[in-house]
Amino acid sequence: MKSKQIITAILMFITVFSFAQGGKKLDKIIKRDYQIIECTIAKMSDKTVEYSLPGETMQISLDVSQIARIDFASGRSQTFDVSENNAPSGNSVQVTSSEMKPNTIAVLPVPYVNSGTMEESGEMAKFAQNDLYNKLLDKSANLFPLTVQDLRVTNSLLHKAGIDYKNIDETPIEDLQKILGVDNIIAAKVSFTLTEGSTASTYSSGSAKVSDNNKKVKTSDVSTTNASNLTYYNYMVYFDMYKNGTKIYSQSRKPFLNIKDSWMDSITYLLKRSPIYVKK
Repeated sequence: MKSKQIITAILMFITVFSFAQGGKKLDKIIKRDYQIIECTIAKMSDKTVEYSLPGETMQISLDVSQIARIDFASGRSQTFDVSENNAPSGNSVQVTSSEMKPNTIAVLPVPYVNSGTMEESGEMAKFAQNDLYNKLLDKSANLFPLTVQDLRVTNSLLHKAGIDYKNIDETPIEDLQKILGVDNIIAAKVSFTLTEGSTASTYSSGSAKVSDNNKKVKTSDVSTTNASNLTYYNYMVYFDMYKNGTKIYSQSRKPFLNIKDSWMDSITYLLKRSPIYVKK
């Protein structure tokens, strides 16, 4: 009898323990490349953060220069700014305040990254920034009372501060607003991977000959198969909007199609659903 009671108690303990473990809240590390890691943080220093993944005991070390923010399970959040101690070599950002222009919105350079190879395209980053800027201008009547800062002004001020598409993610929004002199900012990013596929098309042609007695028919069929290789673009578009240093809108979207320029459709979709866009 006693042994049954002991076994029952052990089973109840295991059940309660398992439930408690399953319901345990996790910390969240939000990296500067927009990746989110759910984990349990064990140790933090000025240089690194050590954490373990759910169900594992092995600790992983992550450099703080890769971290944008940590949302702790307790509800507290900590933002990581890039300073001289943890900034990548060669990155010298000079924060010089420009005259503040209220109700003005600026479009930041848009990092365009192949997340499979981690290669960035400066040409596409400028093209994506220009595309988003033109979309804002085309819909300026829907953005009133906001004024869109001229793209040349934005890029000139960023260049003087030592900021481009390569380090834009590592610069705090508060510093960017001071540099640009605006109270509203759009920060977008295009991430993608490439996959290959092929298609085959078969075309048939034939000819028929009829004998004089209309009884015997001879045919000759010719079929041709053409194969072509296709490249599929698997995009993820990230779209963040800030007002006075506070993030007021953050969404991501996969385009419906996997063609080369389909990311532009996602930019349009996310812009029209942002809080600054008013339908008329």
